[in-house]
This record gives sequence, structure tokens and C-alpha cells, in this order.
Amino acid sequence: MCSALHALALALALSLALLQSSVAFVPIGGGEATHVSITRTALLQKLKETCQAVADSSGYEFNPTGPSAEELVQACLGPTATGEVSAGKFRAALQEVYVQNALVDLNFVASAPHHFNSEAFLEGRALITEGVVSIKANIQNHQASREMLGRVLHTLQDFYSHSNWVELDNTEPFANLIQPDLPIENIAAKDTATCRDCASGNCPNTILANILQENKLTSGYMGISSSEKPKGKCSHGGAGDLTSAAVPRGGISKDERRPGNEALHDAAVTAATSASLQLLEDIRGAAGDRDFLRLMGIDRSSGVCFVIDTTGSMADDIATAKAVVYNIIDSKKGTQDEPSEYILVPFNDPDFGPLTRTTDPEVMKNEISKLTASGGGDGPELCLSGLQMALTAAPAFSHIYVFTDATAKDIALKDTISALISSTKSTVVNFFMTTSGGRKRRSITATFNDYRDLALASGGQAIHVTKGSLPEATGIILDTSTSALVTVLQRSRSSGSETFTFLLDESLKNITLYITGSQMTFTISNPAGVSQNNTQLSGGLGTIQSVGNLWRIRLDDDKQTGTWKIQMASAQPYTLKVTGQNTITFIYDYVQAFKGPHPGYAPITGRPQAGRPAMLLLSVMGRKGPASVTVGEVGLIPVSRAGPVSKGSTTDLGNGDILVTVDAVPQGEFVVILTGTDLVSGSQFQRQSTTQMSVSKVIVTAVADGSVEPGQMLSIPFSVMTEGSGGPCSINARNDREFPMTFPMNVPLTTGHYANGTLTITPPKDTPSGTDVTLTIMAKTSAAADSNYAVLRLSVVSKVTTPFHRCT
Repeated sequence: MCSALHALALALALSLALLQSSVAFVPIGGGEATHVSITRTALLQKLKETCQAVADSSGYEFNPTGPSAEELVQACLGPTATGEVSAGKFRAALQEVYVQNALVDLNFVASAPHHFNSEAFLEGRALITEGVVSIKANIQNHQASREMLGRVLHTLQDFYSHSNWVELDNTEPFANLIQPDLPIENIAAKDTATCRDCASGNCPNTILANILQENKLTSGYMGISSSEKPKGKCSHGGAGDLTSAAVPRGGISKDERRPGNEALHDAAVTAATSASLQLLEDIRGAAGDRDFLRLMGIDRSSGVCFVIDTTGSMADDIATAKAVVYNIIDSKKGTQDEPSEYILVPFNDPDFGPLTRTTDPEVMKNEISKLTASGGGDGPELCLSGLQMALTAAPAFSHIYVFTDATAKDIALKDTISALISSTKSTVVNFFMTTSGGRKRRSITATFNDYRDLALASGGQAIHVTKGSLPEATGIILDTSTSALVTVLQRSRSSGSETFTFLLDESLKNITLYITGSQMTFTISNPAGVSQNNTQLSGGLGTIQSVGNLWRIRLDDDKQTGTWKIQMASAQPYTLKVTGQNTITFIYDYVQAFKGPHPGYAPITGRPQAGRPAMLLLSVMGRKGPASVTVGEVGLIPVSRAGPVSKGSTTDLGNGDILVTVDAVPQGEFVVILTGTDLVSGSQFQRQSTTQMSVSKVIVTAVADGSVEPGQMLSIPFSVMTEGSGGPCSINARNDREFPMTFPMNVPLTTGHYANGTLTITPPKDTPSGTDVTLTIMAKTSAAADSNYAVLRLSVVSKVTTPFHRCT
């Protein structure tokens, strides 16, 4: 399924919409038949079947009120989803599958096994079966499993378009492709001719009659840089296939619906859809209905992760931390805001972990009750190592809370943590610095600043409280671990006085302002001019609580809609965040243009390129689906300094999906801001992303196939380029499993030219199959003036033996 601009259309499937271009599987008349539409059809059908099964077993009706993602999620969760539940995680999960499906045509365009080209049936089958093994064994690591699922579905679907399966009059999927115990038989021999010549290059069926009569399996050869192919063999076909001009000319690909091949194209689409359903049912059976739904983002609220310091210096603090966590769990249990997953990561010195993961709140309480404080002395600890473990294990968009009283011994991980925050969009990372007066205090200013930097980058706060006042600060955890949480505004300043404005819409509930800082004064004003300042703990607008460096302002339920303002002043650094509860939200990815056989756009895992327009793909969700909102403006806005919104030009792709181009990108850290109108209430709304981003002149690219065998070395090529000044560039790579790696410590850069390197990683022989690995590659120019990164997710998979038989 690889024709011109194919990757463009599939990358835009981030938005669930296709541009009207020449793409793979584009039928006559403009109807849809692409990898994306096939995957979407199969996923939605299988998810609806699963939702129905869960509803039947639980005794409630599954009856979506409409076709939107929001309505599907609400109906699927049934009575456990009383109140508003966001469809953001569901839409993001679907997009991850679609994007990884699409990227197979970009990252593995010349790989015959990934597309079942060149009769690579054994190798293609191995990619599928090993990928399925990885998904099943690693089902709790949702992001890694969804990425693998997208790639596996692409290869599976290509079998039906690129082979002669439907020409052999097969109407059912080839089940042997996903069942490793069944052989692949009757493959045409390498020296057996399989196609007749087609002078026009566009004949509907060029498979030789004897191949069809003998029921032999073949596929087209594909040449990106060479026209060579075995004598008499079929070609893939199309403008990008050089072998299609070599006799026998033409091609057997059924990617596109052309005059004369309509029936074959339709048959390939039908078979690919059925095969996708078959594979999804296999994974659903292994995972169970509820875990399958969670894999695809259908759950109540985000996961909650506790990273807790257990060193000896926490002896008098850990009991308080336990009580706080118990309260959080108990207050959410049985409600629509109950976390979809609990994760616990203790850290000490010299150890951190093990990680505990569960969906059962009582199990989590039991695990936390076992924590004891010991060892570690009174010095720095492995806080960031514990946080790294949490970030790589927790689902995207999770809330992570860190309890510690010490400096970070592993501060060298700060860049890696920043990259993982951007990659996972775990947008709320709260650091609680618990103190006990002067008895055991160390100077924490430097480390607290590091904690504050990381928290702000993720959309969270660094909260400094004493042990005795820690329970008073946990209201922020109760607020943020809630369903349908949205951010209206977030800003930070080094000091000074400034007035911030923000727009509150009619549909927002539980509106809360969070301020961190010392020596702080502020005054809040509503659209009618009613004001309340920091000395009025209970006033005309809401209730103010203060603990440590945190101010928490909960607005009254009868708040006025419209533009509010808050005047703030402090001689010290301070932050402001405004949140509420609502299903009007958006998800996004930064993308970049690429050239090659399939030019288009693809999501990036690092920072966007400096000196060029920033491009984003957004999906906007309303209370009753995307049709219930209209989008006004989308742009980028600085977080840590005053500055205007850098407005973007938008292209509406339909279904709430938008391609945004921002020409003037802000300097420093920025976030996405969006305004629009809620058509249900007629109220204008404002939403903001939480994860900060910045641009870089450095580019880091790396591609891995997604799996590695235990005890085997995997080589991963990577490239680094800068559009800034050339010179030495340091390379640092880390993986969360501490598997042995090799990589060059430095690469020389010349402006505008790529420097190449190779990283190797070797999982130990006893690594369980299905183990996930998150790998971060960081590149920094001389004097650390500029940097960028790439994040890869791999799975350790034991090799699957695939029986097959090639005809002679």
C-alpha cells in the first residue's frame, strides 16, 4: 500500500481525515479505502463488540447516543461514568495506532517483509507473530503495545493488497498469518515465473494461469532504487516501483481502485478488514475485555502514580505520605474519577523500584502499607531514577506525584526526564518537598529549582511544604486526578507584577486556580468587576487555601462566564494555573514535513525545528462530538515570559481535526492555546495544552523496528544535524531497563549536514519476552547551547519459529 503521497495521507490520519490526494487504496469516486480507514473500521467494530460484552456481563445497556468518540466512551463505561468523561485518551489511543501504521511506509519503505513484497512471506509472517506476542506479553504498557499494533496491522493488511491471495479466489483471511503453529504452504519457488507481461503497465490481472490453477502464493517485487527482479516475477507496480518497467511489466498491487481492477481492490479491502478484526479478536481474547478497552483508552480518568522516597531521613514523614495516599485512593474509589490505574515506585539510595501496577485500589493500599523508611543516609537520593521508571511505565496523560525530602543524586537524568515528559504528555508532575524544620534540613534551593523546572515543563507544580502541613496540600491531587480535567491557562514568571486574563465558559465545572510562590499578592476579578484578594480567604468569588508555597483558589459554582483577570505580584518566582472539568478539549502532535518517495508530514518525538514554521495536527472534542464546537484561533504562547499569541493558519480536515501552521514561533518555552465556541451553550471557550515545548536547531532521527531478541544485540542507526554552528556534538543515550548499550560519545557536526552513528542495545538472555524498553537519545552541541532528542520504544520478544513450505 505504497503510492504517491501515501505517507502524507496516513500521517494526517492523526486527525482521522484524509486529504484529497493520490494515496494508497484511493477508490474511484473519492471513497475511502486506506490503511487508516481499514484500521478504523476494524477497531471501532471490535471496540463496540467489546463494550457490548462488558455491558451484558455487568447488567447495563450499551446504547451510544451518537456516533462520536465522546458518546461511545460514555456509553461503554455505563454507570461507572456518571458525570463527564473525556474522550481525549480514546482519540489519542486511536491516533497512536493510526500513526504507527502510517509510519511503516515511511520508516520501512524499502523493507520487503514489512509489506509482503518480493515473496517475503516467511519474514512478513514473523513480523506479525512476534509483534502479537509482544503486544500480549506487554499489554499493560499501553503506548508500546499500541505502537506495535499499528505496525503489525499495516503488514497484515498489505498481505491482501500485495499478494495474489484474492486472485486465488480466497474470500476469508489467511488465518495462518497470525497463528504461528500453522505453516505457510505452496509458496511459488524463486525460479518460478508468476506473471505475464503487461505492455500498458495497467492490466487488471497479470498472474499466470498455472500459478492460479496450482494455487501457488506469490507477491509483487518492489524496487525503490533498482529495477532488478527475478526472471518472470510479478512487480508491485506504480510510479515508485522501478521493477514495474522490467518484463514482465505492470504490477499486481491492489492499493488503488483503478478501471478494470475494482473487484480485486474491493476484495483486498474486505479481506484486510476481516483479517484486522481477526487479529484484534485474538489480542482481545488474550487481554480480556476490560484490559482491551483500557489499551484503547476507554476508561474513566487517567492513571495515578506515586513516587515515594523511602530513605531513612523520611522516617517521620513516610507515615504522613501514606495517610495522604490512602485518603486519595479512598476518596476516588467507586466514583467516575477513580483512576484507571495505580502505580507505585519507591526510591532509595542506592536502589529504586520495584514498580507495582494495579487497577485495584485495595491492592495499591496494601503495597503502600508495606513501605518502610531505611538506609540512604541523609544525603542525595535517586529521585529522578524513580521518576524515570514511573514515566516509562505509566500510561500517557498520567498524573505522577513525588514525595521526597532530599536533593536528587541523579540530576544527570534531568534532560532524559524532560524528553519523557514531552513524549508521554504526563502533564501533571507534582513534587512535594517535605521538611521537618531545622533538625535535618539541608540546603535544597538548587534541587528545588530543578524540581520546579521539571514540574512546570509537565504542567504541574513544585510544592514546598512541611511534614505537618502535607495533608493540607493534597487537595491538588484530588483536583487533578479527575475525569475530563482541562487547563484554561498556565503561566510562570521569575518575579514582578503582571495581570493575566483567562476566558471561562458556561460548561466548565470545579474551576480552580493554583498559585505557587512566596511573598505573593494577587487579586482576582470576574467579568462584572467583583474582586477578591489573597487576604480574603472566603470572599465574593470563591474560597482560598494556602499551605507552604501553594495557594489554591476554588471558584464558586455560580461563577460568571466571560473574561476574568488576576493581578499578581511577587519578588520571587511564581506560577499560575487555571483548571476546570469539562469534555471540551483537544489533543495534538507536532509534525514535520519530509521528502522522498512518499513526501508528506509525520509526527516528531523531539523538539520542532528552529527557523521554520511549526506545524501541528489537532483533534478537537466537544460535549456532543466535534460538530458541537467551532474553533476560533489556534496558536502558540510563551509560558515563562510576557508575549503575544503566535497565531497559526488552520486547515480544517473535518471531524474536528485541524492542521495548524505557525510561522512566527515564540522564543523559549511555549504551549498550544485554542479558543472557540461551544455550540451547545453558545459560550466561548479557551483551552491550553500543559506540556511545554521549545524549538531546536538540532535534529535527531532514529528508527527501530520495535523489537529485539533476548541475548541478541540490536543495532539502531541514528542521525544528527544542526542548522546552527557546527562543531562537536555530545551524544548521551539511556534506557529505563539499564540494558547494556554502546554508542559514540561525540559526533562532529557540519552545518546543514547529517552525521551518522549507531547505537547497540543488548537485553540479557534471561529477559522475559514482552519486556518493554524506552530508549532516549540526547544530542547536545558544544557548551550545551542547543539540544534535541529522540525517544524509541522497544519490546523484547523471543523469536517465533514459523513453519512454511516453498514449492519447488
